[in-house]
Amino acid sequence: MTLDDLDGVDRRLINRLQDGLPLVARPFAAVAKELDIAEGDLLYRLERLREGGVLSRFGPMYHAERLGGGLTLAALAVPESDYDEVVATVNAFPEVAHNYRREHELNMWFVLATETRERISETIAGIEAATGLPVYNMPKEEEFHVRLHLPV
Repeated sequence: MTLDDLDGVDRRLINRLQDGLPLVARPFAAVAKELDIAEGDLLYRLERLREGGVLSRFGPMYHAERLGGGLTLAALAVPESDYDEVVATVNAFPEVAHNYRREHELNMWFVLATETRERISETIAGIEAATGLPVYNMPKEEEFHVRLHLPV
């Protein structure tokens, strides 16, 4: 599925959901009402957009550190010939929130989110063992809130 496959309702839905869901008993019904569609249609569209790869993730955002967890940005310098294999290996770790490719010596960056702060170093050690590559850990020193809205 590509952006060309999206109709006007899909686009309005994606744009609206980037503002979050209302804190009500039936948040999808509330958003559906705003968009003048049925709740079932909204849920179907979300499923279709996820399965089609337009939406890679859909779910709540938690402040892991305030909940006692760990969160860090990490990077690898991956040989080009091994890139796809290393992506699969890294993504197999449930602690990897997402990863992305960079045009840099450190060409794979990923976010780790763990249930405890201690699990960060354990997960990094596991990724190093699984890939045979050193992981560069870049823990947050200061937090900035950047509202990223990608209009469709």
